[in-house]
Amino acid sequence: MGVLKSGVFIVAVMFLAFAGNAQITKDPTTWTIEAKKTGATSYDIVFHLGLKADWHIWSLKPGGDGFQLPPEFKLDKNAKVKLVGKVKEKGKIIKKTMEGVDGIVNYYSGNVDYVQSVTATGVPKITGSYRYQVCTDQMCLPPKTKKFEVTLK
Repeated sequence: MGVLKSGVFIVAVMFLAFAGNAQITKDPTTWTIEAKKTGATSYDIVFHLGLKADWHIWSLKPGGDGFQLPPEFKLDKNAKVKLVGKVKEKGKIIKKTMEGVDGIVNYYSGNVDYVQSVTATGVPKITGSYRYQVCTDQMCLPPKTKKFEVTLK
């Protein structure tokens, strides 16, 4: 009977450890996307990102040893929408060395905005996707891809 109780206890502890770990790995990001009119036919598509404490996202130019995955932003093809330049990032960049990574890495914690300028004519909305990976100092979550749709006003 003692062995059975010990086995049940071990299984219960393993289950609680797994459940606790699963909560840790939930996506710690909050994204909002908006279109800001900047001219007659020009807009900035702004991807606002908020990160929970202890999490970071790599910069568009992450540095390091080449294994850091920068975020990517893609707009669906539309003849009435033209990209103007590349995506820009706005936030307080952190540049430092990190254990287990060769070279200096570049990332953001807290909040960062990614901005893609476009010109658009006769289009009520812009659609696309974005891909990102977030990390702590101990681990990275698998990359995620999300679709977006933003209405032009």
